[in-house]
Amino acid sequence: MVLRTVALALLVTALVNPVIMNEEREPLSTVVAIAADRSQSQDVGDRKSQTDQAIAGLQTALGRFRNIETRIIDAGRDGDSETPSTMLYSNLASELEDVPPSRIGAVIAITDGQVHDIPRDNRLPGIDAPAHALITGREGEYDRRVEIVKAPRFGLINDEQELTLRVLDDGSSRPEPAEVTISINGEVTNRLEVTPGENRVARFRLPRAGNNILELSVAEVPGEVTPVNNRIVQNIDGIRENLRVLLVSGEPHAGERAWRNLLKSDTSVDLIHFTILRPPEKQDGTPINELSLIAFPTRELFVEKISDFDLIIFDRYQHRGVLPILYYDNIAQYVREGGALLLVSGPEHAGPESIAYTPLASVLPVMPTGAMTEKAFYPRISELGKRHPVTRGLDGSALEPPQWGRWFRSVGVNEPAGNIVMEGADKGPLLILDRTEQGRVAMLLSDQGWLWARGFEGGGPHVDLYRRIAHWLMKEPALEEEALTARAVGRDIVVMRQTLGKEVPPAALRAPDGTTSQAVLAETEPGRFTATVKTSTTGLYEVSNGEFRTLVHVGAVDAPEFREMVSTPEKVATLAQDSRGIVRRLDQGGATVEIPQILTVRGQVRVEDPDRLVVRMTDETELKGVTTLPLFGGFLGLGLLALAIGSTWWREGR
Repeated sequence: MVLRTVALALLVTALVNPVIMNEEREPLSTVVAIAADRSQSQDVGDRKSQTDQAIAGLQTALGRFRNIETRIIDAGRDGDSETPSTMLYSNLASELEDVPPSRIGAVIAITDGQVHDIPRDNRLPGIDAPAHALITGREGEYDRRVEIVKAPRFGLINDEQELTLRVLDDGSSRPEPAEVTISINGEVTNRLEVTPGENRVARFRLPRAGNNILELSVAEVPGEVTPVNNRIVQNIDGIRENLRVLLVSGEPHAGERAWRNLLKSDTSVDLIHFTILRPPEKQDGTPINELSLIAFPTRELFVEKISDFDLIIFDRYQHRGVLPILYYDNIAQYVREGGALLLVSGPEHAGPESIAYTPLASVLPVMPTGAMTEKAFYPRISELGKRHPVTRGLDGSALEPPQWGRWFRSVGVNEPAGNIVMEGADKGPLLILDRTEQGRVAMLLSDQGWLWARGFEGGGPHVDLYRRIAHWLMKEPALEEEALTARAVGRDIVVMRQTLGKEVPPAALRAPDGTTSQAVLAETEPGRFTATVKTSTTGLYEVSNGEFRTLVHVGAVDAPEFREMVSTPEKVATLAQDSRGIVRRLDQGGATVEIPQILTVRGQVRVEDPDRLVVRMTDETELKGVTTLPLFGGFLGLGLLALAIGSTWWREGR
């Protein structure tokens, strides 16, 4: 019975084929991540030097341990973001994605403490290890800054607006008030005395339509960390109220509807249009109550409310006694004080009743000769007009002859002043743009623009031309013939200089940190010179070219990176405490930084050591090879099995 049991056991063992296995394993290293804050706030003082010293000291201290591997991760400088901030912890998981969480022994952040991506639950995603922080900077730092509490994003130009501002003293409080300077587009508009920590309301007016840069600045205080956050800007869009235009047509004619239709189609224009149908000399005995006319309110328009208009247009108007002679003097004064006047002239301007022979002549750039040029011609852009924003690039002007219809008459003038941007027959002036003191005057010396509107010989760009003339007169910034503009495109600044000249000097740029540089402007089209400047610093740049100056802001106007600049351990303290890490200042009053001692532990870290950087050592190993030895294989197994079966037979035979 025993021999049978042994034989059966050997048979089963042969079928199972047991194997002795030996694994060859090698311990894996513990990874310690050193997250170095390289944000712009670290450029203050000697924080950058402290960071570099700390990295070197940590590498030396951790290098004494055979199974510790260090990973240097430069973090914090969110250079591609529109809102620069210190993003120290967000990318740690992706930087360590090739490392299992069990192998991460610690995260050591070297930072000034102004971190903007601390997890709300104070747990680093994908990391279960102590999170330490070594703080750069010096204890007791002080910094004064100004911030905008509330400000409008847009407002009506020349209307009173208001914002709420506040001056803050980080690190300590000073009782004396601070002087805040308010500037709009580089021009100082107000100064206020503000008590630190208290809200203050400031009032201002936007001077122009489009983008306006409002800047608040507070005087630098001796001993503060940095003056970078002593100024802050706010972009505010200026919006015009509806433009008020007065159009007076001297008589019904084919072209008056061209101007009327253009102005009526613009929703931002409030148009008042009068056409003189019945001049005073026309007396035919028709009873007044049978006339379908209204009286021309001359006194109301040209005396009482003339300053309410942004533009006055006289379309084929002549002096026929409708306006008293004194009213022309009022119009001339209106122009000199900043108003705009457009004359669209026909044969009446060459006659004896031309308004050029009234007091209005004092603001007109040309006087008529009394002759009309009656011949077909193509309106052409002059050499100066090719560089002027009003006429540059009009559709059809690039070819010769221009790809638009002809006109057939123009007013003869002598000794023209101003800028002649279009020419008529025999290269005579056709469109003249001029400035008179604070105002502007345009003269179109032909009344046949309506031929383009009617599509004669293919028509022409009358809408673009008329609109540009009107907007130039109403001081549209984009149509200024001499201007400097700059705009931010991502991290680049595009500088554009508009000029009627043929060359311009390099543009000078002053960066937020006070450094200066130059940009060579290249002509990209007639009258327009541009340059693209790459920047590395977020903030307000000042661009100048000759007598022109403008401002442009790169990046977010209220970037978190520049709000608070005092180094502090408070923001990262909770994260360190919850993970059994420590927070220590690198500056302990000596000439060099001091690195805390390293303490390695096995297993879960349950208590923190306030004086040492705890590193949790991993128990992970790497399999290098496997050795196997079959216990019941080959001739040995066969012999044992044959012996057992033979013994069974022998026993049965007895």
